Amino acid sequence: MFNRVKEYRIEKRLSQKEVADYAEITRQTLSLIEKFEYNPSLKLCLKICYALNQTLDDVFWIEKGEI
Repeated sequence: MFNRVKEYRIEKRLSQKEVADYAEITRQTLSLIEKFEYNPSLKLCLKICYALNQTLDDVFWIEKGEI
């Protein structure tokens, strides 16, 4: 799964801790998500999107070959 979490987080001038706190996860988990090393649940994806004020389609996606 690919994402633009880091890109939008920086654009919004939010720290990893601020987004992680909003999404009720640790900063370390958010870091793993940003590095594509952890695939979050749909619920967690939505929490992150709400923290970034973005839609799910804008932040998370998978390539057709990965399905």
